[in-house]
Amino acid sequence: MFTPKMLTSLIGVAALTALPLMGLSQGDSEERVSLEAESRLPLEDLRSFAKVFEQIRRGYVKEVDDSTLLEFAIKGMLQGLDPHSSYLDSRSFTDLQANTTGEFAGLGIEVGVEDDYITIITPMDDTPAERAGLRAGDVILRLAGKSMRGVSLDDAVEQMRGPVGSSVTLTIGRKGHKQPFDVTLKRDKVRVYSVRGEMLEDGYGYLRISQFQLDTGGDLMRAMKKLEKKGELKGLILDLRNNPGGVLQSSVEVVDAFLEEGLVVYTEGRNDASNLRYSASPGDVTKGAPLVVLINDGSASAAEIVAGALQDHRRAVVMGTDSFGKGSVQTVIPINDDRAIKLTTALYFTPKGRSIQAQGIKPDITVERVQITRMEGRSRSTEADLAGHLGNGNGGKESGSQDRKRAKAEKEDWYSRDNQVFEALNVLKGLNLYVRRTPVNRDTDQATAEPEPKDKVARVNPEDL
Repeated sequence: MFTPKMLTSLIGVAALTALPLMGLSQGDSEERVSLEAESRLPLEDLRSFAKVFEQIRRGYVKEVDDSTLLEFAIKGMLQGLDPHSSYLDSRSFTDLQANTTGEFAGLGIEVGVEDDYITIITPMDDTPAERAGLRAGDVILRLAGKSMRGVSLDDAVEQMRGPVGSSVTLTIGRKGHKQPFDVTLKRDKVRVYSVRGEMLEDGYGYLRISQFQLDTGGDLMRAMKKLEKKGELKGLILDLRNNPGGVLQSSVEVVDAFLEEGLVVYTEGRNDASNLRYSASPGDVTKGAPLVVLINDGSASAAEIVAGALQDHRRAVVMGTDSFGKGSVQTVIPINDDRAIKLTTALYFTPKGRSIQAQGIKPDITVERVQITRMEGRSRSTEADLAGHLGNGNGGKESGSQDRKRAKAEKEDWYSRDNQVFEALNVLKGLNLYVRRTPVNRDTDQATAEPEPKDKVARVNPEDL
């Protein structure tokens, strides 16, 4: 049975163990720290805790062991601080490590719930699922012989993960197949990349960061190299919508990729170890090409650090809607081999000293995500459709109504697919036209030719934005 005296001693030892993590100098004696810790403990409150603890042990409808009750107490203590401090049990700690590193042992499939069944959204590249031929839209009817109907998404993911080299059999239902069939997969290490990219149009790139993992900075550089192979970059869209954040250092690396110099972010907390400043090093991966950052109310924490820093330095135009507003820093402190606490230790500030906490980043240009239907007018003829029309004066290719119709069908319609990306693309084009404009000599009313940069990439100076 725990007594108030035993609990006081126990908490005193816990305080002594935790203090070095908070910057205790080595010169302090353990005996003095123990006395100071005990002198600060509210003994009356500890007696109340002991009484409640004993009443639960004796009178709760079901028997609960002491270790479980103390674990509940720790959870409640952390949850009472703020929404982001928490106790990480073995499963939560493992999940956090997997999300942070982007690596886990499993099958390599992204899944969702559809019609009460676990459905494959997409198999990841170079994973057991892809090698076995699983497809988007496949339904997982049974896993290891157990029905997956009504199973929660979290439970399904937990069952699909396991040690590298272990096997599991999935029963798959596939459209076009009359009967379900079994597929046996051997679990392997799966690497989830946090950055993907593509060229939207000639010269205009798009990068999507889903979350900030330990190697997000490296993922960004690899994605940029792939874009560079497709031609010179005239502008880039950095999509941070619905990005929940992640590793602070990775957000600094992302900002550093687009800045030549300057402060990126700084943090302030109660302890010296929480007061940090991060600055950019020389080198802009885009060579000064225009940049648009997309955010929304799902952009939080590390995503807001990136948007805020690039906005403060006027390196990017921030578009979309107000961000989430999580401006605090959490430190993960292990308490044994498989458990830890996540503790809020500081607030972060943008280069201009803005705290994002409970406010968020306001975009430079507000663009709501909406569904747009294009108005189709009647088909019109062009000059090129008229019988006996003259050819182009420069010998250029003609543009008839059928040519335009084919071109429209071949070109992906971002306007209806994602209006925010479409608007961001238009802003990039406008920036290119603005920074590369040819000034007019008013005395002669003639355009004064300016030498174009040798690499023909639009350069953006802070004063231009």
